[in-house]
Amino acid sequence: MTGTLIGQTKAQRQAENYDKAARATVLHEANVYVAADADAQKVSLITPGHEVVIVERNGPWVKVFANTDINDDANEDDRNKPEFGEDANVTPASGWIRDKGIVGPTTAGGDAILYGSAANFEEEAEHPHAPKGAAGAAHLLYKRVAEYFPDSTFAPEAAWRAADIRWQLDKLDISGLPSAKEQEAYLRPQLYEGEMKKVMKNYPGSKFAALAAYDLIDNKLCGDWQGLPKCPEMETGLYARYAQQYPDSPKAPEALYNAVYRQGVVVTMYLVQEDGKRSQAAAQRTQALAQELKEKYPKTDFAARGESVAFKVAQGIPIYGNDRD
Repeated sequence: MTGTLIGQTKAQRQAENYDKAARATVLHEANVYVAADADAQKVSLITPGHEVVIVERNGPWVKVFANTDINDDANEDDRNKPEFGEDANVTPASGWIRDKGIVGPTTAGGDAILYGSAANFEEEAEHPHAPKGAAGAAHLLYKRVAEYFPDSTFAPEAAWRAADIRWQLDKLDISGLPSAKEQEAYLRPQLYEGEMKKVMKNYPGSKFAALAAYDLIDNKLCGDWQGLPKCPEMETGLYARYAQQYPDSPKAPEALYNAVYRQGVVVTMYLVQEDGKRSQAAAQRTQALAQELKEKYPKTDFAARGESVAFKVAQGIPIYGNDRD
């Protein structure tokens, strides 16, 4: 047995022999039965977005290898990738499901159907008491749009939304760890970058590639500044360079504002250290960055916010810490 087959189930190995056109996903929770009979034993459950391989049809029933995609992420090249989703340990199973709510690469209008379903789940996930698994379903369904319909007009944004949902969920998970407060980024778990980098590779020059690049900055930020100027100085550079590299990005104004704010923080931190020379240099850079923000993106809230920070710095009002005289 070759190395690539080690650890795979028989169902997974058989599924690989089927044409990609047999791949599909479901829009709703679907029970997997041992036979094409609603009274038969249930052997598994397929949740929205997870993949099946269609083997056979029998009236209103479809025989599938279910959840054949659950080990996909294990093959992605990122050793620091956190676990994602509640179905990570589901075992692929062979069985029958009802022939409804199944969408694959050959489904007419399938790209819009998958995209719309993903958007609905994403909207539900934003509710205060969101249904369990809504965000994960949105992530997977968006991912299927880009995989099944790569030439669709929905594909670039779907790929980005899939990556961003996963990014935000993983970010939330990691934020609760004690290591999240570590000053150095390398001392905490890194957010999985694979999907973001794939967006940048597949859609170079697009706004979605620029959005992905913005999210990737998270992995380089400090967890806690600890009152030291080293971190905000470094982060100022990260955001300023992003704004220069992606001037047309929807995130460019925000990035430039983040640079303004952090440089304003540096002004205060150097004053606390009684380093007037560096504080003055930071104050000058704050004004320059705020002016750049105002000139490039004058109609944005971030331009006004940057101007406010620059005004406070000019007035000697601390940006970081207690500002009461």
